[in-house]
Amino acid sequence: MEISNLFKSGGVVMWPLLFFSVLGVALIIERIIFWIKISNRQNRIVQNVLKAYRQGNVVAALDILHRNADLPIARIFLAALVLEEPNPEEFRLALESEAQAEIPLLKRFQNIFDTIIGLAPLLGLLGTVLGLITSFASLNIGDVGGTKTAGVTSGISEALVSTASGLVVAIITLFFANTFRGMYLRQIAWIQEYGGQLELLYRRYYERGHKS
Repeated sequence: MEISNLFKSGGVVMWPLLFFSVLGVALIIERIIFWIKISNRQNRIVQNVLKAYRQGNVVAALDILHRNADLPIARIFLAALVLEEPNPEEFRLALESEAQAEIPLLKRFQNIFDTIIGLAPLLGLLGTVLGLITSFASLNIGDVGGTKTAGVTSGISEALVSTASGLVVAIITLFFANTFRGMYLRQIAWIQEYGGQLELLYRRYYERGHKS
């Protein structure tokens, strides 16, 4: 069956399902590009920043961060390193507050994904009900095998196609939404790990400076 015929067979609920599928694909592509950009660059950049900071070259570390300020981890580090002689507690709070500010960007579109996952099967179920209503409305016990059988067949087709379409949209969206959620959780753990390393380095330098 051609896609156009399949779309017509699904009935009126295919229009919102089409909208959700197009929206879901667009947001999935945006998230894939976002996570690829982060994964390909951030580890190398953070390693270079920490290396420069261990060597006491704060200017070089800041330069690397400014040149890569489009990455969340760079903005988090910058928020703490640009402070003027903060104590360790202020340094830690700067890291934590900026990390909290980056969370909405890392979780972007998650609510939309959850909405699509929840509504798509319900729309499919609605299509099933409408299809069955069409079938029963066309059913005439005394005319089985007659001209009105086509209405019954059409209603059953609408019910099956709409249900399958709703499930397909929900399953695909759920797969990618869970993948992105896993990336987000790993990113949070990664930020905590390297943010902790930077905090320990600063605390060490701060204590040395106050002892001398």
